[in-house]
Amino acid sequence: MSDELDESPPEFREQHQKRLSWMPWLYHALKPKHLVWARPWQQAIQARLMREETVTLAEDCFVSPEAGIFAQLGRPIRIGPRSTIAAHAFLHGPLTIGADVSINSRASLDGGAVGITVGDGCRIASGATLYAFNHGLSPERPVRDQPVTSRGIVLGVDVWVGANAGIVDGVTVGDHAVVGMGAVVTHDVPPWAIVAGNPARVIGSRQTR
Repeated sequence: MSDELDESPPEFREQHQKRLSWMPWLYHALKPKHLVWARPWQQAIQARLMREETVTLAEDCFVSPEAGIFAQLGRPIRIGPRSTIAAHAFLHGPLTIGADVSINSRASLDGGAVGITVGDGCRIASGATLYAFNHGLSPERPVRDQPVTSRGIVLGVDVWVGANAGIVDGVTVGDHAVVGMGAVVTHDVPPWAIVAGNPARVIGSRQTR
């Protein structure tokens, strides 16, 4: 946060909270004077979430009060230490989210029946969609009556999913890969690969840049 905010009066607290909700990476850079109010605020939000949903949060996470996080028996959500969930993100279990993961505003993750695994250090940008389920396409019945299948999605460690990218059910994205903005990933992505386009294809490697 800026020096101006550091010196702002307590009546601006609500705006500080809103700023953190939309830019949660700021939480781990807060000065002690802000942690005095920010840490109890977060502890209360997370305690209520864990009471009301089948959610487990490790230490030093940040969860925006405007995020939609839903889990139940058989579809839990586990979030690792220091991970952050921004405003208007949508999470539906089963999800296993590692340490130091950032899920930004309006990202949507639905684990279907099998689940989504997000490795340590991943960055999921605004508007990204990961749906670990699919509908059948048989011509004999309408889409609403089709059976739903689920194979799961896996992101390795240190994966960056760009803004408004989509990842479909059954895909594994390898460690250190990058999914470009707006890409639609329909096949597995090798480690270190950079993919872009619809459908996504490999356009480069982080190891050769």
